Amino acid sequence: MARVVILGAGIAGHTAALHAKRLLGKRNEIVVITPNSNYNWIPSNIWVGVGKMQKEQVIFPLAPVYKRKGIEFHQALAKSIYPEGDSKTAHPFVEVAYTDSTRSNEIGRIEYDFLVNATGPKLNFAATQGLGPEGHTVSVCTVGHAVDAAEALKKVIAVMKSGTKQTLAIGVGHGTCTCEGAAFEYTFNVDHELRSAGVRDMADLVYITNEFDLGDFGVGGMIFTQRGFQTTSKLWTESLFRERGVRAILGAHVEKVEAGKIYYEQVDGNKDVLEFDFGMLLPPFRGVDLQAFNRAGDDISSQIFAPSGFMKVDADYSGKAYEEWKASDWPSTYRNPTYPNIFAVGIAFAPPHQISKPRKSPNGTVIAPSPPRTGMPSGIMGKLSILSIKELIEKGDKAHAHSASMAKMGAACVASSGSGLTQGSAASMTMFPIVPDYEKYPNTGRSLKDTYGEIGLSGHWIKLLLHYMFIYKAKARPGWQFIPE
Repeated sequence: MARVVILGAGIAGHTAALHAKRLLGKRNEIVVITPNSNYNWIPSNIWVGVGKMQKEQVIFPLAPVYKRKGIEFHQALAKSIYPEGDSKTAHPFVEVAYTDSTRSNEIGRIEYDFLVNATGPKLNFAATQGLGPEGHTVSVCTVGHAVDAAEALKKVIAVMKSGTKQTLAIGVGHGTCTCEGAAFEYTFNVDHELRSAGVRDMADLVYITNEFDLGDFGVGGMIFTQRGFQTTSKLWTESLFRERGVRAILGAHVEKVEAGKIYYEQVDGNKDVLEFDFGMLLPPFRGVDLQAFNRAGDDISSQIFAPSGFMKVDADYSGKAYEEWKASDWPSTYRNPTYPNIFAVGIAFAPPHQISKPRKSPNGTVIAPSPPRTGMPSGIMGKLSILSIKELIEKGDKAHAHSASMAKMGAACVASSGSGLTQGSAASMTMFPIVPDYEKYPNTGRSLKDTYGEIGLSGHWIKLLLHYMFIYKAKARPGWQFIPE
């Protein structure tokens, strides 16, 4: 019998847990450790953040689901990994601090045979002075943040209705942020709300981003087909911004935020200040504060984790120049090279390099979108880790390691605004592969057949369908396993 421990219950971790119970649960123990009591379908936080959905529509308690499925659940924060055990035991374990009210701050140790690190990111608001809910901007990264964002937006709309113009700044709050797609989607949801409220003419809507070009999205932009013609995501996105009257500040690193003021530097070295009345700026991500120790008690965190705090896996971390990287540098099995019974999936794994070209200002400031690893890729990685563990349990050294490189994986993104079946629109994009492969696709890096974009109501219907479908799947309702990741 093997004990499989999963850290985190987001898209990657929760998907891994459900598949682990389905594939391994009869003879093996499945354990989930997460500091949160609720599952949150994060893509729909955007709708909560503009008041189109209620908090209760995007979350549900984890404990009843895990009890029903026979999964051991610990509401706790993973603090340290001991992959060799310690002086008390030779068995690997995770040290945790419990976060539920009945065991708050109690320290425990949970042994494992296989470990799946799906902890997701630390929201690093501290990287930019004054950023975030504790500072001067709102966020949609958690459902609680999104509720506060909706209330702040409601207030600024009321001010506009009283006859006072307002500046709304939406985007990313640091030069190394990721998830530009979420900021893009929130921008156009806010635009929709302003139009619905009849105050769009009273708003200066500004998108501030570390992308060098619109449509980069942290994946280096795309060349895709649209109604039989080739275009670029840059031209496609620029057209959408012009149509909606959204002003963009590109290649920007937010240095600090004060009440009503965003101080930023651009790639050309120019520094400026954007005065604002409402600001939703996403934070940069880093790995959660996990440490690792060997049997002797020595800190081996630098062997297990990259400087970013994300876990090292089977990727090329040699630090080659951006111009020299290849699609094959990206991981495929997500196993830690030092301790192969440990996997890191979703945002928890350390990417080998940026997909978008990194740039520095004349002042030496790095302004480069980090690679996205959320949504569908996270779910695929979570399932893959369990398929590999199943092989390892059944076949030992003869096991076949399953693979799913982002350089061989496609993704779809639907940025939707509005609500209901008749009111709304969406920018829908697909790409294959996520990480460009210029050896296989020399001119574009991606398959033109499988990379395209479209704008319209039908994409909005898809986004609504995905919301309800993936909530159903996450609740492990009958037939959940047939819904693809």
